[in-house]
Amino acid sequence: MQHIILCSIMEVFLFMSLIFVIALMRKRNDIVDIAWGLGFVFLAWFNFIMQPGYTPRQLFVTALITIWGVRLAVYIGQRNAKKKEDFRYAQWRKDWGKYWIVRSYFQIFMLQGFFMLLIASPLFLLQSRPQPGLSWLDWVGLCVWIIGFLFEAVSDLQMTCFKEKPENKGKVITSGLWRFTRHPNYFGEVAMWWGIFLIIVGVAPVWQALISPVIITFLLLKVSGIPMLEAKYRDNVEFQDYAKHTSPFFPWFPGKK
Repeated sequence: MQHIILCSIMEVFLFMSLIFVIALMRKRNDIVDIAWGLGFVFLAWFNFIMQPGYTPRQLFVTALITIWGVRLAVYIGQRNAKKKEDFRYAQWRKDWGKYWIVRSYFQIFMLQGFFMLLIASPLFLLQSRPQPGLSWLDWVGLCVWIIGFLFEAVSDLQMTCFKEKPENKGKVITSGLWRFTRHPNYFGEVAMWWGIFLIIVGVAPVWQALISPVIITFLLLKVSGIPMLEAKYRDNVEFQDYAKHTSPFFPWFPGKK
């Protein structure tokens, strides 16, 4: 297992360094958002291939991560192709001045690589421990993952369709899944990782299997997800009115206006 972990660290380091070089060439640090999902796909398959044999559960989780990571990368890639660099990265480029290259490498690319390894660490346990056959908990985990995947994929599609209509320029989407939560895509992301947790926890210690969903939940709810987007719309009257009646994260019926 130690050999797999060391190889995984090297793989992530090389992968994120390559993405950094591409970002410099394209002058867009938001390319790291495309690489985020793909990095997990590479890690999952690397760990899967490194094992002398495999079980249905290992193939199960590897397939789920592949579906999630590829869809997310394709969606973000198509979205970013139609607009300028994401406002967060553009602001950091401005704030960091002459040090933006060094700080970008360590504070964006290497930092995301670090979190990628942390979140993926339960996969190392999954691939290295003896495993019983699939149980009811695995199927519950799959159901939770499917719910999360549908929330993320459908809400992303709804956002894309909304923004493609000229009459919606500058407006806030309040329909579809966005009617029940201000961040259905983030809810879906979190739900998927809790689903994978339920699959992995059958063969790994609970505290270790919890690493993935807890970190993802914390990052999206408290660090780089919801807080940054909500701050962006702090002065948007339409969004503030929408926020008064719509759940910030967990889907729920909208309140009365």
